[in-house]
Amino acid sequence: GVSPVSPIHVYTQREVYGTVGSRVTLACSFWSSEWVSEDISITWHFQAEGSRDSISIFHYAQGQPYIDDVGSFKERMEWVGNPRRRDGSIVIHSLEPTDNGTFTCDVKNPP
Repeated sequence: GVSPVSPIHVYTQREVYGTVGSRVTLACSFWSSEWVSEDISITWHFQAEGSRDSISIFHYAQGQPYIDDVGSFKERMEWVGNPRRRDGSIVIHSLEPTDNGTFTCDVKNPP
């Protein structure tokens, strides 16, 4: 049989501005009609300005935050979210000009 699927609505700011050397919070909140399961996962992706490729920079799964070991963010990222409060936000410290681009927050709440 096919299990029913209910959507998760994910909310982020359309544009976030920061100055070089400062820090910026990338806010991500979500809403689901279902309870937040233990298997919830949150992934942040980054697509540099002018690039076609998007890389995964952060992942939250099994109750643990994982900072992906690629890209220039690994030493500068902080998890500030709380899935129980429907929050998947991260902070990027020591902003660099190359941080300009598109950040995407993806939330999955199985089953």
